Amino acid sequence: MNLTKRRARLAAATLAAVTAVGGLAACGNDDDNTSAEGGKPAKLVVDTFGEMGYDELVKQYEQQTGIKVELRKTAQLREYRPKLVRYLATGKGAADVTALEEGILNEFKANPRNWADLAPLIDDHSKEYLPWKWELGKAPDGRLIGLPTDVGSLAVCYRKDLFQAAGLPTERDQVSALWPDWNGFHQAGQKYKQATGKGFIDSITAVSNGVLFQQGSDLFYDKENNVIAKDSPAVKAAWDTATSMVDISAKAETWSPAWNAGFKQGTFAATFCPSWMLGIVEENSGEGNKGKWDVAAVPGGGGNWGGSWLAVPEQSQHQKEAAKLAEFLTNATSQVAAFKATGPLPTNLEALKNEEFLNYTNEYFSGAPTGKIFGESVSKIEPVHLGPKHQAVKENAFEPAMRAFENGRASKDQAWEQFTKDAETQGAF
Repeated sequence: MNLTKRRARLAAATLAAVTAVGGLAACGNDDDNTSAEGGKPAKLVVDTFGEMGYDELVKQYEQQTGIKVELRKTAQLREYRPKLVRYLATGKGAADVTALEEGILNEFKANPRNWADLAPLIDDHSKEYLPWKWELGKAPDGRLIGLPTDVGSLAVCYRKDLFQAAGLPTERDQVSALWPDWNGFHQAGQKYKQATGKGFIDSITAVSNGVLFQQGSDLFYDKENNVIAKDSPAVKAAWDTATSMVDISAKAETWSPAWNAGFKQGTFAATFCPSWMLGIVEENSGEGNKGKWDVAAVPGGGGNWGGSWLAVPEQSQHQKEAAKLAEFLTNATSQVAAFKATGPLPTNLEALKNEEFLNYTNEYFSGAPTGKIFGESVSKIEPVHLGPKHQAVKENAFEPAMRAFENGRASKDQAWEQFTKDAETQGAF
C-alpha cells in the first residue's frame, strides 16, 4: 500500500471515530430551551459564516412564530469549520440550524448520522430548486441533510473612480469588453499599474479562484475522491494564470486586515465578486465609497465560487422546529430578500423568476442591475466535483503556496512543489 493510501485510510478511520461520537452523543444546547406553550422552543440558534442576509428574516420569523432566533455569525470559513468539527465530535454546542458551504459539505456528508433527515420534517420541495443544487444536499445514504441556499455566480467588482484616474473605461459594458479572456484582464491590469503604480487586483489567490471554478471538471480530487492536485488540468490552469499576474497584484490576502482596509483605501481597483461578496465589499468600503463601485463580467464568461445549504444537526433538541426555520430561510421569498440584503444568489426557481429579483438594482454599486447580471448567469453554472477535504487543500496547501510565491518567499517551481506535497497531506481522508 502506498503512502497516500495509508494516509487516506488512517484519516478516514480517525474522522469516522470522531464523527461517530458526534452522531451518538446527545443533546445540542445545554440550557433549558422550551416554553410552556405546546413544548415550543423558546429559542433556536442559527450558525452562519460570512454574511448570508438573514438579519431581517429572523426577525420576521420571530414575529410569526414567537420563537426567538439567535444568529451566530463567523466571519471566515476557515474559523467556522473547526468549531463545527468540535461541536460534532463532542456532541454538544452545535446550532439548531447550521450552514454548510460547498467546500466543506462533502466532508460532513461522510457521516450522515450527525445530521437530521429533513425530508420527513418539511414539505417536499425537490422540484423547487436548481436540480443539481438540490441533489448535492443529499447524503450518500439518501437522506436529505441540506436545503439549498445560494450559488456564487462570478463577476468583477471594480472602482470606477480609480479606473477613471488610470485612463481606463468606467462604464460596465466597456469594462467587460476590456477582458473577454484572462489575457485581456492581465493587460488591463498592466495599464492600470503603469498609470498609477498601484496593484490592480487584490491578490493572485483571488485570480486563482476565478479561474479554478470555471473549469467544470475535477479539481483537487477525482470522482473516486483520490487526490489528483498534482495532475489536475483545472488546478494547473488556475495556478499558471494566477501566478502570471503577480505583477498587477496588491498582495492583499483575502480576509486579512490589509484586505479589509484595502477596499476603503483604494489599495486595489478590482476584485472577483461572487454574488455573496457584494455585501462584504460594501461593508469593507464604507458609506463614503457608495457609487464608486460597479460590477462587470468575469473574464472567460462565468463560473461559480461558493454556495451553501442549511442543515440541522442530529444533536439539536428541536429538530422539527429547526427544519421549519431552515425551510423558511430558503423559500423563494426569503431568498429574494437575502439577495437584496447582502447578495447571496437564489437557487430557488421561483425566486430566480421573481420580477423583484430580476429588476433589482444595487445603488451602492452605481445602480448595477445585479439581479439581471447574476440571474442570467445561473443557467450557465455547472457543478464541479469537490472532494471531502476540498477546503482544507485550498486553504492549507494551494493558497499558502501561492502566497509564498506572491510575496517572494519561494520561486514558482518551489511553491508548486510545496503545494503538491501539502495537498496529499491535507487531502487525505
